[in-house]
Amino acid sequence: MPTDDLALAAAVAQAQDGDEAAFAMLYRLVHPGLLGYLRGIVGEGAHDTAAVVWREIARELPRFRGDGHGFRGWTAHIARRHARGHLRRRGASPGSPGRQSTPSAVYRNAHAMSGAFSAEAAQALVAQLPRAQAEAVLLRHVVRLDERATARVMGRPRTVVRILARRGVGNLARVLGPADVTHDVARTLGEQG
Repeated sequence: MPTDDLALAAAVAQAQDGDEAAFAMLYRLVHPGLLGYLRGIVGEGAHDTAAVVWREIARELPRFRGDGHGFRGWTAHIARRHARGHLRRRGASPGSPGRQSTPSAVYRNAHAMSGAFSAEAAQALVAQLPRAQAEAVLLRHVVRLDERATARVMGRPRTVVRILARRGVGNLARVLGPADVTHDVARTLGEQG
């Protein structure tokens, strides 16, 4: 088990006992990935959706059972449900892609404007993927779930999740180059915003 998942498991147990410092620790460990996931799914509504997600996490935390990795999956499941609700209220279908321009044009424009890879550029690139591919990439590389947990959160078979994530990363690699996909996109979307 990764070290941060061990720290997360300890923080969850302490937070369930009412330790506020432990809750702050699990927020610091999980929030960047959850916010990155929400940025990629709902765009500008990510911060508002994250606030609703964290209220539910705080309310339901005493009933959670599992380890650190399980906590990441549980929080991602809550985030997904709220993201889909946000999209429905906005009138966007949770399964409809949001293509407006080609990923390579988005990437070139982002680099021309800032010379760096911003969260907005990463979000725009991921938004160009078909919705299921984007979600699989975000859950696997930003939230850092394994294939089994990603399949559970998405409600799809593991084989389908594996294919979606591979195709999503492949599509991003055609624009960014293979080395930059999981490093730049995952790191940038997972940054505190």
